[in-house]
Amino acid sequence: MRGPGMTAPACAIKLGQSSQHMNDDSHLYTPPRWLPGGHLQTIWPSFFSKSADAPLPAYRRERWTTPDDDFIDVDWLQGPPSNTLLVLFHGLEGSSQGHYALAFADYARRQGLAYAVPHFRGCSGEINRQPRAYHSGDHEEIDWMLSCFAQRHNGPILAVGVSLGGNALMRWAGVMGERAAPRVRAVASVSSPLDLMASGHAIGAGINRLIYTPWFLKTMKPKALQKLAQFPRLFDVQRLKSARNLYEFDDVFTAPLHGFQNVIDYWTRASAKPVMRDIRIPALALNACNDPFVPAHSLPAPHEVSTSVTLWQPQAGGHVGFAQGAVPGHLHWLPTQVGNWLQTKGGAHG
Repeated sequence: MRGPGMTAPACAIKLGQSSQHMNDDSHLYTPPRWLPGGHLQTIWPSFFSKSADAPLPAYRRERWTTPDDDFIDVDWLQGPPSNTLLVLFHGLEGSSQGHYALAFADYARRQGLAYAVPHFRGCSGEINRQPRAYHSGDHEEIDWMLSCFAQRHNGPILAVGVSLGGNALMRWAGVMGERAAPRVRAVASVSSPLDLMASGHAIGAGINRLIYTPWFLKTMKPKALQKLAQFPRLFDVQRLKSARNLYEFDDVFTAPLHGFQNVIDYWTRASAKPVMRDIRIPALALNACNDPFVPAHSLPAPHEVSTSVTLWQPQAGGHVGFAQGAVPGHLHWLPTQVGNWLQTKGGAHG
């Protein structure tokens, strides 16, 4: 049991790695006693914890036409003008209404920041027009969206990606290297599967395949079938219907539709971890060591990332959880810690 003022060590330290990228311990998360374990810390915040103490945010939606004559929908937080824009890239099957997106919207409102949530194709409530959808390493789409934000916003831009969105954002930062700086001041990933192979296998194993896999597939399969109605013979419908996990789904749908040979090729080439040595802008990677489907052993160690990258790896938090306070808990910790880091490192303000 930890005494007053003590925090659990980061898992990179636990694994015997250097702590040079873990500059302080203010970020280390300690869960409330009533919320033990990675699964509960993942599931409870999604359904019961409070994203904010204020009414739900009011969004204004814009539709942007992509270079290939498709569209994405961007939800902007309504409020007074701000010098600094915070952009959030959501996770797998996420949206601007997700618990973490609402928590960051509340943070932006309190901080006086402009805030926008671009939806990956097909995630805004309407199926997109082209055969492609979105995927975990979609750094080309991230680049196009950030360029559009830079054209529309005259001031500092900060970006945070959650889960899938975080891997895509970190991959973008690594691929871009020095070229990322003109677009954004700083980036952060939250609970992101930076090693897609490890996370892909973890989410389909053990109790995870009973809890999380069905949750994702219940929306992913119908969307894929809608895509097949648009483009007959796009993929093998029987293989898709029989897919029991993300490995099988990605092998028949995600990988071939986005230029990968198969799921192994996709999970290998789309992972952000191999390019994190090439990141040249301030970048934060926050991962809880008890995340049910981002194994601690797969997290980047300090020697695997550039000196621009800060690693926060607290022992607890679950997958995009990090609730605190008395029952039912609140979700202020995550956007406050990550948002403040972004503003500090990005030299930005509202």
